[in-house]
Amino acid sequence: MAQPANENKMGIMPENKLLLNMALPMILSMLIQACYNIVDSYFVAKLSQDALNAVGLAFPVQNLMIAVAVGTGVGINALLSRSLGQKDQERANRTAMNGVMLEVVSGLVFTVLGLTCARLFYTIQTDIPGIVEYGADYLTIIAGCSMGIFLSVACERLVQATGRTVYAMVIQGTGSVINLILDPILIFGLFGFPRMEVAGAAVATVTGQMIGGLVGLYLSLTHNPELQMSVAGLRPSREIIKGIYSVGLPSIIMQSIGSVMVFGMNQILIAFTATATAVFGIYFKLQSFIFMPVFGLNNGMVPIVAYNYGAQKPERITRTVKLAMAYAVGIMAVGFALFQLFPDVFLSLFEAEGEDAGDLLTIGVPALRIISFHFLVAGICVVSMSVFQALGHGVLSLIVAIVRQLIVLLPTAFLLSRLGGLDVVWWAFPAAETIAVMLCLLFLFRVFQKEIIPMQETK
Repeated sequence: MAQPANENKMGIMPENKLLLNMALPMILSMLIQACYNIVDSYFVAKLSQDALNAVGLAFPVQNLMIAVAVGTGVGINALLSRSLGQKDQERANRTAMNGVMLEVVSGLVFTVLGLTCARLFYTIQTDIPGIVEYGADYLTIIAGCSMGIFLSVACERLVQATGRTVYAMVIQGTGSVINLILDPILIFGLFGFPRMEVAGAAVATVTGQMIGGLVGLYLSLTHNPELQMSVAGLRPSREIIKGIYSVGLPSIIMQSIGSVMVFGMNQILIAFTATATAVFGIYFKLQSFIFMPVFGLNNGMVPIVAYNYGAQKPERITRTVKLAMAYAVGIMAVGFALFQLFPDVFLSLFEAEGEDAGDLLTIGVPALRIISFHFLVAGICVVSMSVFQALGHGVLSLIVAIVRQLIVLLPTAFLLSRLGGLDVVWWAFPAAETIAVMLCLLFLFRVFQKEIIPMQETK
């Protein structure tokens, strides 16, 4: 049967083909991002363990920046996709411009904080001079020049919402590739460039982010015809901003909780040894290779679910969610197998020059194997939480995140550290994920009973 010529592909293309069409460019983009995360730490580790720890301890602030950028982007994506599904072009245009404005304002706030508070952030955590000096240099640049990440995320979401995920891949891939190229050059002073060490890693990162953001702005303005962006659309709209943050704010808080969790875990671990915090930092780099493809899958799924929710097509929502769950569980199962079989190989990538790697392997090998047990159910949680956001129930994702990371994970880790020491503290991760997946399945059942099944009955 012929389809309407003006119908977006998210409303008509077969679900499996559509999900892969939307998700594969984002998965590739996320893998490039994960590769940059690994390479960044790989080169920094060649300087010293203090340098590696300095970068690892910056994660809570970097995660907070990403939380605000991506959380706002989730709100933009959800509202924009629903508006397009409802054929409300005016609201879609205003959403796009108000979303860009919110991202830029957020970037300015972090710029001020980065230029004024970086050293204080490190002195609160440790009195090791090498970590403080390296860390202050790194974080001042990362946060003080953060506008690029906010601009690139905003533009990624604009093209994702209209189904142009290849452009989103180009935006993120451009920044990541530039970062990969500049990392060794600026860290070690190759090809006539000054040796900047940890500061060089930061400069490489923000340079890639800014160029990626500028590429994204160009693509959004010239290659995204379903949105008509104009300066007039920058006028703040209370309704639009409320709509963005009704989904985005819970997402921001949810991801920010990750910063609190990492900060708390670092304090628990550093009481044993600085090597334990290095292992924890390495874990976050390594797990990105497993989680990033699932996040890419989600980035492809969210606009499909939101669009078909606005277009009142419940069967397409149900089939898309089932497919996303199946793919996510498969990806995480592969990750579990890799962490069980090759933890020593992965850890050996981060051996600090001139330092004994024995402690790193002694602590790290069992840690990676234990933590990775939570991969077996994590895919269900990640997809479920994205479905909640796409359907406008971001608060449910927030509840899951709070329970998982603050109510279960941190207290459990603290108790295990007291009762069994460093060897057992890692079991807090599988314990927290088990509780989280039960909550996710309960909430998902309730959302479908309330939102999707009634939609089917009225058709």
